[in-house]
Amino acid sequence: MATSNKNMLLNYVPVYVMLPLGVINVNNVFEDPDGLKEQLVQLRAAGVDGVMVDVWWGIIEQKGPKEYDWSAYKSLFQVVQECGLKLQAIMSFHQCGGNVGDVVNIPIPQWVLNIGESDPDIFYTNRSGTRDKEYLSVGVDNKPIFHGRTAIEIYSDYMKSFRENMSEFLKSELIIDIEVGLGPAGELRYPSYPQNQGWVFPGIGEFQCYDKYLKEDFKAAAARAGHPEWELPDDAGTYNDVPESTEFFKTNGTYLTEKGKFFLTWYSNQLLNHGDQILDEANKAFLGCKVKLAIKVSGIHWWYKVPNHAAELTAGYYNLDDRDGYRPIAKVVSRHHGILNFTCLEMRNSEQSSDAQSAPQELVQQVLSGGWRENIEVAGENALSRYDATAYNQIILNARPQGVNKDGPPKLRMYGVTYLRLSDELLEETNFDIFKKFVVKMHADQSHSDDPQEYNHAIPPLKRSGPNIPVDDLLEATKPIPPFPWDSETDMKVDG
Repeated sequence: MATSNKNMLLNYVPVYVMLPLGVINVNNVFEDPDGLKEQLVQLRAAGVDGVMVDVWWGIIEQKGPKEYDWSAYKSLFQVVQECGLKLQAIMSFHQCGGNVGDVVNIPIPQWVLNIGESDPDIFYTNRSGTRDKEYLSVGVDNKPIFHGRTAIEIYSDYMKSFRENMSEFLKSELIIDIEVGLGPAGELRYPSYPQNQGWVFPGIGEFQCYDKYLKEDFKAAAARAGHPEWELPDDAGTYNDVPESTEFFKTNGTYLTEKGKFFLTWYSNQLLNHGDQILDEANKAFLGCKVKLAIKVSGIHWWYKVPNHAAELTAGYYNLDDRDGYRPIAKVVSRHHGILNFTCLEMRNSEQSSDAQSAPQELVQQVLSGGWRENIEVAGENALSRYDATAYNQIILNARPQGVNKDGPPKLRMYGVTYLRLSDELLEETNFDIFKKFVVKMHADQSHSDDPQEYNHAIPPLKRSGPNIPVDDLLEATKPIPPFPWDSETDMKVDG
């Protein structure tokens, strides 16, 4: 039975549950408040701390530039508040549809898509010229082509409007967390593995920088570096290739040459700058609110075991055995007092097919360790819906890699875990029984706590972002440091 012990409470990791993708439908209607309320009451009774919800740009600003309609979301937030749960809100600037688990289709606003009709280069583009309409290219971040606004200004205005319109829920501290969407699926990455373009696991994916804006940027960068002759890669293969079949990723391939390293640095830095700029706007928008800012990084675990890390590279994570691609992201997040949210917490290497050269466990260790070394909070979620003890135990292990400390806070502890996702299947009796055990074990066998101070999670008003991080400091963060040691299994098993 759950108890309440002051020292053990310091091991408590809050559990949130992701709401269904279409809880507010594409027409901006909260379809089933009573049904949702019933489910939320069940979650609250199970000890769940809160829920996470996508706040879709394609729904809120669909009528035209700066024409926002928050009414359906206000009703939703009200219901969450009545059920005694906390709320994590995702600023979802991406399309829903085309990714793993996308069961509804919510495009980005039509007026933006209309601009794309005459200027298709606002979208990420692969080498063959196929456009991806999930998210605007980082190439247009600072181009005033959206009725006079830049993409960054659009995101900034949206977040300011959210703060104004949701001020009652910010003041009442219902909203504890603003996760800023920075790419497809809300993740800081390029859309390098789009299922709607035929990508199949474990394909290496493709670089997505062939729109005219990013091409121009690359040519200018190459010229500044004294190599005006350098072009974007034309030897990196297609979505479903294996690394060795390409010139770019094969053993001693282009990725190890001066030109290849220059390209990969530029490509990954575009993402870093993108995340940094939007987080700075988010920080200004929510300054003084008692909320945490967060970003999500994708768990690209396939081809992790081979030297080229091809799938990570095409997604924009310049991570190799001798170069850390994730700690620089953590450093940028630290400037904005943010949380780094990582996926695939439930996965074990033994569950993956050997031909994918996949290592989710080592990847999770690397990314979480990098966050802790940069003194930021790390949070996470499962990548796929799972209802079995093995998956839950793996999540608990990652949440407290060195177990609980009966005398106080554990050495390593994740800030929170969001379970993907609320569904009828989760609430089926057998599945829900084990989920309830999972919540108790995440809480270190303690009763649900309504007071975040008891587990060191009191949220102070958001402070202004720190100064820009010098390039040398970001480069320093690419030096690999061995990850913290992980126990082989958790000391808080759901079936223990």
